[in-house]
Amino acid sequence: MKPEKRHVLLLWMLLCCGRSGAIEPISTSIAVGMAAALTGFLASYQNIFYYFHECCRPEWIAFNKSGLHADLELKLFGQHIASRIVLKAVSGFMSNNNPKKPLVLSLHGWTGTGKNLMSKLIAENIYKEGMDSSFVHVFTSELHFPHAQQIETYKSELQRWIKGNITNCAQSMFIFDEMDKMHPGLIDSIKPYLDYYDKLDGVSYRKAIFIFLSNAGGIDIIETALEFWRDGRQREEIQLKDLETSLSLSVFNNKQSGLWHTSLIDKNLVDFFVPFLPLEYKHVVLCAMAEMKAKGTEPDQSVADQVAKDLVYFPKTERVFSVKGCKTVESKLDYYT
Repeated sequence: MKPEKRHVLLLWMLLCCGRSGAIEPISTSIAVGMAAALTGFLASYQNIFYYFHECCRPEWIAFNKSGLHADLELKLFGQHIASRIVLKAVSGFMSNNNPKKPLVLSLHGWTGTGKNLMSKLIAENIYKEGMDSSFVHVFTSELHFPHAQQIETYKSELQRWIKGNITNCAQSMFIFDEMDKMHPGLIDSIKPYLDYYDKLDGVSYRKAIFIFLSNAGGIDIIETALEFWRDGRQREEIQLKDLETSLSLSVFNNKQSGLWHTSLIDKNLVDFFVPFLPLEYKHVVLCAMAEMKAKGTEPDQSVADQVAKDLVYFPKTERVFSVKGCKTVESKLDYYT
């Protein structure tokens, strides 16, 4: 028997045992004192449990605004629009003790531009365990919803998963990757959970965060970025207003997107459509330098340049943007280091 359990059992025996003989009956004052000690011990034991085991409590869930800001500056490159939107959106939501609805972010852009990294940085600055937290849930279309003929089953399962996890912890996060591969109509099954309801069947969903990741709309973002480049304008001049309307319409009307004709867009339940711009050579170099640092090796400019030069860029003649963004940088570094 563990020592703490022996202590509890001994106290219980002393309080309950009133036999004459070797152990005399305990006076009322002593019993009260020992009961108080037992209560204090149990409270302390509970706090120790919370310390070592992840719970839905402030010890494990607390937003670090300065941490998120620093991470966006040091780890996410070439995404001035996305960084600004997400920092403001998450900060405002997490500082609101009584939000009217869950926070819903839809991240869009070409592959390798930082959508998954953004989700990771958000999670790491809210949950102590980051992406390993039991309150962060990731769904991918090809793994969790592979068969179109089973969509009705997926709908009921998805509703049950989300309701069960939010019942367990109101401040849960749900990340849906590969939304462009999701069966149209599936995501509409969770529409009530994203709406302006105080409670549904006794459960409040208003403190949860939903993040959708998609390549859908990437072409529109690239065309805007190319237009600015051809006009001789800096990419930092691109603003959300230059992309938001066309992006939401593109996603809504894209039959290959899980958000095709979804009521989430139609009912304005997506709080922000967040565009991720295609990455240039200089951003790939920064990715390589950051990856070397993350691996614990001294960043080497020459190696970073070599990695960046080996990637494919488009348009073919101008070679402005990386086709795969920073997606293959890690594997390229393994080759050069």
